[in-house]
Amino acid sequence: MIYLDNSATTRQHDEVTGIMIRCMEETYGNPSSLHRAGLEAERILKEARNQILRASGMPRGRAVLTSGGTEADNTAVFSAARAGRRQGKKIVTTAVEHPAILECMKHLEEMGYEVIRLGVDSRCCLDPAEAESAIDSSTILVSVMQVNNETGAIMPVDELADIIRAKKSPALLHCDAVQSFGKIPLPKKADMISVSGHKIHGPKGSGALILREGLHLKPYIYGGGQEGGLRSGTENVPAIAGFGLAAEMAAKDMKERMERIARLRSLMIDELKAKTEDVKVSGPLESGTRPGECCASVLNVSFPGTRGEVILHTLEQKGICVSTGSACSSNKKGRSHVLKAMGLSDRDIEGAIRFSFSGYNTEEEIKEAAGAAAEAVRSFRKLGSFR
Repeated sequence: MIYLDNSATTRQHDEVTGIMIRCMEETYGNPSSLHRAGLEAERILKEARNQILRASGMPRGRAVLTSGGTEADNTAVFSAARAGRRQGKKIVTTAVEHPAILECMKHLEEMGYEVIRLGVDSRCCLDPAEAESAIDSSTILVSVMQVNNETGAIMPVDELADIIRAKKSPALLHCDAVQSFGKIPLPKKADMISVSGHKIHGPKGSGALILREGLHLKPYIYGGGQEGGLRSGTENVPAIAGFGLAAEMAAKDMKERMERIARLRSLMIDELKAKTEDVKVSGPLESGTRPGECCASVLNVSFPGTRGEVILHTLEQKGICVSTGSACSSNKKGRSHVLKAMGLSDRDIEGAIRFSFSGYNTEEEIKEAAGAAAEAVRSFRKLGSFR
C-alpha cells in the first residue's frame, strides 16, 4: 500500500506502539490512586506532558491532556467564550477552519454571540488587514488555524497576536495547530494551542490544549477534577504515553524530515504536470514554514474535467490512499468549504485531490502514485469526451 493520506491520520511509530503495550501490561493503575501503581501511572503522565510541552516550544506552558484535537478546540472556544462574555460577544475566525471550530461557532451564534468569518484569497491565505478591521474592544476570542488541513496554507497567527495587542483588545488567541505540530515551529504568541497525537505517528484519541503560562480557564468537562480541574475523566495513560513519545520523536528530526518531505511534494507536482495536462495546485505553491507558504506535508491538486471521488477510488483499487478533503467532513454531502472560500470554480472543486505526506513515504512511491493518478485522470477525461 502507498499511503498518501497522512493529513487524515498517520501510521503509528513502532516505538509508540511498544510503549503503549508496556503501559497496558505493566502500568495499569489509575493515576489518581495513591498506591504505587497509581503513582507510577501519574509519573508517566507527567513525563508525557513535559514531552508535549518541549515539542511545542512552550516548556513553561500548561498542557491539558484531551481525547484529541476536536476536544481541545471545543475546550478552547467554549471556555474562552464563557470567560469573556462580560467583556463582549464578538468572536473572529476564518471561513476555512476545521469543522471542530466551525461547528462550535454555529452553536455560539445560536447562543447570541457574533461570529466574524474572515475570507481568504485564491491561495488560501489570510489578509491581516481584514483581521485588523474585524478585531476591536468587544472581541473576546480570535481562533485561527496555523496550517490549513486541506491546502497546507500557513496562516499569520503571531501577526494576529500583534494586532490584538495593538488594538488593546481583550481577545484570547487560539490556534488549531493539529496539522502543524511536529512539522513547523508553532506560534510563539498564541494563548491557546490545540494539538493531536494521531497526526504525528501517535495514537488516535490523544491530544492536548496547550495554555500559555499564567492563563487560567474554567473547565469544559466536569467530574473528578483531573488535569488540575480543567479536564475531568480518568486519563488514558497508554495513549498519552504514546503521544508524548511521538511528540518527542517529531521534534527531534523535524527540520530534516520536513526538508525531505518538501522534496517529495515538489516531485509529486513535477511528476503530475509531466504526465498529464491541466493540473492546478490549490494553495501556496512553495513549501516553507512562514505565513503565505505551504506546509510541505500537504498538496491539494485539481484535475478539471474529472471527479475527485472517482480518481480516489481508482487509485484505491491500485493500493494508493489519497483524499478528496478533510477526513472529518468527507462523509458529509457538499463540496469543500475551503476551496469554495478560495473562489475555485465548481469544476475545479469537483476534480480536487489531496495528497499528504509523511517521513515514511519514498520517491519511488511518489512516482508510482503520480503515474497512477495521471493515468486515471486521462482515462476519465477520455470517457468524458464521449458523453
